Amino acid sequence: MIFGRHPILDALKNGVAFERILLQKGLRGEIESEIRKLSAKNNVALQIVPKEKLNRTTSKNHQGIIGYLALIKYYQIEDIIPHIYEKGETPLILLLDQISDVRNFGAIARSAELLGVHAIVIGMKGSAKINGEAIKTSAGALLSIPVCKTKSIISVIELLKLNGIQIVTSSLEAKNKLPMIDFTTGTAIIIGSEGFGVSSSIVESSDDLFIIPQLGETDSFNVSVATGIILYEAVRQRDFKRV
Repeated sequence: MIFGRHPILDALKNGVAFERILLQKGLRGEIESEIRKLSAKNNVALQIVPKEKLNRTTSKNHQGIIGYLALIKYYQIEDIIPHIYEKGETPLILLLDQISDVRNFGAIARSAELLGVHAIVIGMKGSAKINGEAIKTSAGALLSIPVCKTKSIISVIELLKLNGIQIVTSSLEAKNKLPMIDFTTGTAIIIGSEGFGVSSSIVESSDDLFIIPQLGETDSFNVSVATGIILYEAVRQRDFKRV
């Protein structure tokens, strides 16, 4: 955690990765304006909070702004896609919609890294914090697999489609079973939270929906287990090769 207007502004200018920045409600000024612009440019979550919250966070002279440093480097999905194609590989992207449990997130990242996912995309709001517990649960995978933060999953979906990548979504309401999906082409897989699933707007933007076949009577798989099953099927179809 760092605080103060100039230290945070300097950090943003030098590309330091932030998890989020807290800005005191009502603060206005040239520095504050520049911090807002750089936060938006760098996809840093900027939260407007009352002064009392900042005072509870630190007794130091925070000058109305506190920044939480990220434990990992965040990437831009628009930079990753060309790199995948340049290597002659077929994209396999994982989009997580409102996965908020850090252990589930860490476990998902572990499976994703092991099964060749090129990048994980998460929303700036409602997503699990990438803290020490998440990194530990991922067995360190979060330190090597690219993670991209975005203000809008829908915008990412549109970008992926423009780059020839199909969008498939895991849904308990789907008619198609997992093996019916063709994963040999460029694919982005969308996984939703255990409590709410994938949001309706994202479902509507998908090219196809699928469900994991089940034999038992339990409602559904744990989200991290389900993700591992889905990714394994994708890699199985690709014959465990980067294609």
